[in-house]
Amino acid sequence: MINECFMDTPVGCLKIAEEKGSIVGVDYTDKDRAGYASNETLDQCVRELREYFAGDRQRFDVPLDLSRRGTPFQQKVWKRLHEIPYGETISYKTLAEDCGGPNYSRAVANANGKNPVSIIVPCHRVIAHDGSLGGYTGGLDKKETLLDLERR
Repeated sequence: MINECFMDTPVGCLKIAEEKGSIVGVDYTDKDRAGYASNETLDQCVRELREYFAGDRQRFDVPLDLSRRGTPFQQKVWKRLHEIPYGETISYKTLAEDCGGPNYSRAVANANGKNPVSIIVPCHRVIAHDGSLGGYTGGLDKKETLLDLERR
């Protein structure tokens, strides 16, 4: 059974999903509601996200389970995203080279956009080769806010 809670953040409302003691989703939602579940894992995730937005957390410790989501290639990309250090960025081109080869840019961009655990698996840290923001499923304003928060 999947348990969910909603959290208001500086980048809008997030829907957090937990299953069997692990976070399986952090998604942007247009629903204007916040709420807390009494679940220990959801509470930990909310607490860690609050610390992140306050500038007090650079790495998340909440358990994640992405094993039942995405293709093997997408999971490879998400694993690499998780390795990008706080406050740093890499290009889609570099991500493609790390995950299969220079011709994989579209495939990694697609996998990046399907990341089920936004912010915690930091897909916002991937930018275009020319230094521009590129794209972001949550919207470029959110990506810019997250990158600015990490640069402080």
